[in-house]
Amino acid sequence: MEFAKPPLEFVHQVQKLRERGLSVTCPDKASFYLSQINYYRFGTYCWTFFADHNSHQFLPGTTFEQVLDLYIFDRELRLLVLDAIERIEISVRTQWAYHLSHFGGAHAHLEKQNFNLKVFSHQDFIDQLQVELRRTTEPNIQRQLRKYDEQTPAVWICSEVLSFGWLSKAVSGLARRRLKQDIADNYGLNESVLTSVLHHLVNVRNISAHHSRLWNRDFTITTKLPTNGEPKTISSLNTAKPRELYNTLVLIAHVMNRIAPDNQWRQRLLDLLDRYPAIDTSAMGFPADWRQLAIWQL
Repeated sequence: MEFAKPPLEFVHQVQKLRERGLSVTCPDKASFYLSQINYYRFGTYCWTFFADHNSHQFLPGTTFEQVLDLYIFDRELRLLVLDAIERIEISVRTQWAYHLSHFGGAHAHLEKQNFNLKVFSHQDFIDQLQVELRRTTEPNIQRQLRKYDEQTPAVWICSEVLSFGWLSKAVSGLARRRLKQDIADNYGLNESVLTSVLHHLVNVRNISAHHSRLWNRDFTITTKLPTNGEPKTISSLNTAKPRELYNTLVLIAHVMNRIAPDNQWRQRLLDLLDRYPAIDTSAMGFPADWRQLAIWQL
């Protein structure tokens, strides 16, 4: 089938939304927002307000402001999630480099035998690491590269240029299960759960960093949920909704509590949800009684 939709002026985009039943009290304001957001992006947030998804007709009484609030909520949620993932990533870099170097020395990451070559491409890892080292503009690392004649700097230096995706692979790819568990102990998790969580958070980070819709997404890359460990975490999970965002938020809160016991991340999440009371939390996998669950008690 040939695509035949013509591009529309911003004012005509607003007109189309109104024709589909969206209440727009200030067309000029709506036109301005669409000139900054993109009609197609805005439309992904309209989807939850449709009465008929084939004709794209809105539920009666739906306003432009309701859709815009959902868009703004999702943007603030992504920023909050990214803030936590940044701190988790830096912590995992530290733990990976610390335990690997204490096991095998400053250049343990160069030794193939330290990795499970059935699931981890060590050569691809080294190749990508060298690309990142050549690309870095960090003066301290550049001085290190000039000073020493070595294939790569020490593992604790290399960890600083690893992408989160390669860091996740480098943790799960360790040959010794004990090493992985030493890292996981820092987060109060089993090593198999940690590696699964990291793989999932890489996906969540990529979605958020590329400004894609997060709030009600069904994840294809899910995470293994812990079944033992911290009771308030285990009891707060929603095993009936494995693909929604809620369990991700629980696990982020759990890890944040381990790496920064005085963090305000949970409070900031609660404040965000309080500022947008119309948001359907069930679409994110939140159970009906979530506010009574232990992880959210401050």
